Amino acid sequence: MTLAELENSKAQSLVEIAAAGDASAIEALRVKYVGRNGSIPALIKGMKDVPKEERPAFGKAVQAWRAEVEAALAAKGAGAGAEKGVEADLTLPGRWFALGAKHPLSRVIEETARIFGRLGFTVADGPELENRFNNFTALNTPPHHPSMDRSDTFWFDGDTLLRTQTSPVQIRTMMANKPPIRVICPGRTYRRDTTDATHSANFHQIEGLYVDTKPVSLADLKSVLAYFAHEMMGDGVTVRFRPHFFPFTEPSVEVDFSCHLCKGKGCRVCKDSGWIEVAGAGMVDPRVFKHVGYDHEKVSGYAFGFGVERIAMIKYGIPDIRWLYENDVRFLGQLA
Repeated sequence: MTLAELENSKAQSLVEIAAAGDASAIEALRVKYVGRNGSIPALIKGMKDVPKEERPAFGKAVQAWRAEVEAALAAKGAGAGAEKGVEADLTLPGRWFALGAKHPLSRVIEETARIFGRLGFTVADGPELENRFNNFTALNTPPHHPSMDRSDTFWFDGDTLLRTQTSPVQIRTMMANKPPIRVICPGRTYRRDTTDATHSANFHQIEGLYVDTKPVSLADLKSVLAYFAHEMMGDGVTVRFRPHFFPFTEPSVEVDFSCHLCKGKGCRVCKDSGWIEVAGAGMVDPRVFKHVGYDHEKVSGYAFGFGVERIAMIKYGIPDIRWLYENDVRFLGQLA
């Protein structure tokens, strides 16, 4: 078929489509021209027989014919449907699609970033695949510490692991910057811990770090955490410190918030103690400063960390951590 013959065939096809009177005629023309064994697919299959120098122009003309036929068939089909009264019934009530909501973990992370942002903290991020130095050694963790065992940590080889905390982000931040540093480090962490409804092998942490050449004390740490508790849990929540031990802080403390539900009187959530254990914290150990190249006699600072899931479970009254990962809209919809 020459180009002139092709143009004549195209014109004829458009005339036939325009004259089609019903849906069956339109379908017959569709099969005739663009169906699997139609005229246009046959031309495309026969392109190999067209002289090489004519193929570009011939192929372009065939594709243009196909596009025009398909557009004409679509327009004719829509017109035929409208003539038969196939149209939307505007009197029918619309379908209501419920608005989505942010996941509880996303809510806690974003709200925490806003709260600490008002205190001058920025958000720092780092890789989930870490090395031994950043995750353990630089944090003053001794080689015999049980957290280095394969029963506690996901190791890939001798020095690569899935981070067990977001503390390596603090190490990376200090190694890349000079004081003052004021950051929070939210992110996903991993441990071999699925012992009960409050533990998961995959969970989220938010850690904070403040380092300065000016004196920094536990009083500064307590004031920051008291502000966070007030903003996150509501008015009247107070903070208390209990002595503890962490390799990377000295002195170290456990941080408790007074129960926001019973106002410290004792209830099921706080196990009748009036307090809820929330975070670990303390003054950064001088040996950590040595590992990142800081002069421990010229800088001081504090660090803290808490589990996002724990805050979410306390704040929203969620009894089982697994509910946060099952993506059950019946549960998530209650928090919308």
